[in-house]
Amino acid sequence: MGTRTRQPVEASPLASASWPALGVTVELVVTDPEVLELARVVLVEELRALDLTCSRFRPDSEVVALSEAGGTPRAVSPLLRDAVLVALAAAARTDGDLDPTLGSTMVALGYDRDFAALTPSGRDRPCAAGVVRLQRQACWRDVQVDGDRITVPAGVLLDLGATAKAFGADRAARRIADLLGCGVLVSLGGDLSVAGEAPHNGWPVRVQDRPEALDRTPLGPHQTVAVRSGGLATSSTAARRWKHQGQALHHILDPRTLAPAVSPWRTITAAAPSCVEANTLTTAAIIRGESALGWLSGLGVPARLVTHAGGVFTVNGWPAPEGEERS
Repeated sequence: MGTRTRQPVEASPLASASWPALGVTVELVVTDPEVLELARVVLVEELRALDLTCSRFRPDSEVVALSEAGGTPRAVSPLLRDAVLVALAAAARTDGDLDPTLGSTMVALGYDRDFAALTPSGRDRPCAAGVVRLQRQACWRDVQVDGDRITVPAGVLLDLGATAKAFGADRAARRIADLLGCGVLVSLGGDLSVAGEAPHNGWPVRVQDRPEALDRTPLGPHQTVAVRSGGLATSSTAARRWKHQGQALHHILDPRTLAPAVSPWRTITAAAPSCVEANTLTTAAIIRGESALGWLSGLGVPARLVTHAGGVFTVNGWPAPEGEERS
């Protein structure tokens, strides 16, 4: 949730559209202006299906129905099955840093409706730990997938937010490129995926703490990079913040404490072969705190980490911070 696409300085056939959906800003860019409207139709269809399947804010969604099954197996759509498998794979990859069984915890912390309806909190206020005393009901290992049937422990509401949008971006970008034969970039709240043939100089993307209109100067350090394949994701404690019981909270929970992660990083961005992988690593890195720099470095993932004071650290070939554009 900290990237925006930019048109190259030189003349380019790129065409783009943006609109709100899933509680974020959706950006679509294609290399062939003639297929933009068709690409938009495909993306709208994909996002509608993702929302109806994975949203914990919709009483008619599949993921809510799954939580209401009371711990008994329930047949689900291929889309939900795949989304849950992606979430469980992310949990396994990060030793449980990303745990999709924290939906009920999010509700208890006040994140029980679309983010736009919550009381916002200042981005620089420290977040509270232990605002509500919670007891963990289950963990990701307790979710069972057997063919098209999924079993979620009784009383558990899945929260697929950590991976579902990235999964949706990857899926939509591939589908649009395959159907329309063009290069495409799909960004959902700044987590983006590209597919098809990229522009000659790559997809220009501005990296920042949180999405801002391109005609506005972002707060804090920002940088434009070129994305040629795969995905890019930004996890930030500065974007989705709200107040609950008078305390400031953010949306990246540490499953060990059931509270907002306490981290020296306000923003972490990474590039990876897919948006899902990039998002998985950046979210886990926020939770891992001081060890994140060494962990990402050891994985060989190009990444950019920003401290609360605005200091910028880069690893594995991410463009040097000397190129930072500072406000």
